[in-house]
Amino acid sequence: MATKKNDDSSKTSVEERVSNAVEAKRTRKTRPFPACSFEEALEFARSAFNFASGQPVRRLSLFDHIGKSSESGASRQVVTNCNKYGLLEGGYTAEFLKITQDGARAVDDEIPKREQTKARVKLAIQEIPVFDALYNKFVNNKLPPRAALIDAAKDAGTPPDLAEEAVDTFTVNLRFVGLLQTLSGAERIVTLDHLLDTLPASSKLPSAPSVSPSFERSDGHLVTANQAEYDTTCFYITPIGDDGSEQRQHSDLFLGAIVEPALEPFRLKVVRADAIDKPGTITRQIIDYILRSRLVIADLSFHNPNVFYELAIRHAARLPVVQIIRSSDRIPFDLNQMRTIRVDTTTIYSLVPKIDLYRTEISSQVRRVLEDADATDNPISTFAPGLRIQLS
Repeated sequence: MATKKNDDSSKTSVEERVSNAVEAKRTRKTRPFPACSFEEALEFARSAFNFASGQPVRRLSLFDHIGKSSESGASRQVVTNCNKYGLLEGGYTAEFLKITQDGARAVDDEIPKREQTKARVKLAIQEIPVFDALYNKFVNNKLPPRAALIDAAKDAGTPPDLAEEAVDTFTVNLRFVGLLQTLSGAERIVTLDHLLDTLPASSKLPSAPSVSPSFERSDGHLVTANQAEYDTTCFYITPIGDDGSEQRQHSDLFLGAIVEPALEPFRLKVVRADAIDKPGTITRQIIDYILRSRLVIADLSFHNPNVFYELAIRHAARLPVVQIIRSSDRIPFDLNQMRTIRVDTTTIYSLVPKIDLYRTEISSQVRRVLEDADATDNPISTFAPGLRIQLS
């Protein structure tokens, strides 16, 4: 009888969660800005431009060409985001998609780099009202604290519950188009004229390092497994190493200075394998966390084989994951099509000024994958769409 009661309770809990999720979806506010970074939308627009040489392209043919389903939530979202950024004409149900004039200038590497940069700044910042308001408010200054940016986003008319996301996407876009630069040891928002002056006509656009919110830990310890429930847990897959080793110091630094602060807005507790204190088989417990945690962040630094093994399990389950890596490490071929946040740890002088930016980039990616687990494809979902681990 006790078992049946527990089963009934579990079933009721599941039904309540489904009902709450449906209700949340109904009441979700419409974003007054795109739901992804400009860089992500630009990649899809470039595919459309290259596939049809700038001419209108059949939507179904384009998605078939890039090997993705045209009807998936992620595909619909990317078209919507391209529309919001002014890169494409035609919605996710349109027969044809057409790249806009500004969109073509933003992706065409044959035009002068200054002209391409102007188009990117226009679409990524100036044409999005909240981003343009934030830029005009803080241009020619150091990147302000995250709280100040959030308050400014609210003042610009952004709904309070969307202000953090707006700030994350804005900051990522600033870095990508080149309007956020490290000057005199600090991250500064520069004018468009300043940016253009740094671009000789023959140069390529500067590649944008991944970016990303702020930090203050409540204590100096990892959250142990018995303090966290799976629904409020982020499992951190990382090369741990022995006490005092380079890998352990790396993992501790990334965890405390970047990963945990980035997750604070989501109220997620971080569990790392060495903090699991439940009795039992350690491998079984790790797999449980990989498959049941709400989020996984995987650090690919050092090319640790255990990290890739655990990441593959998460990919097979089609569950939310965010990837990070030291900029000095090469992303393996099978994973280089997935968005991976690169952290420059070359020296303390290259790392410290950008820590807030790396946190923002992680927050931005976390927000996307938590809202839609299918928003980010992985090699298994792309090449073996019928394969999926079923959780009991």
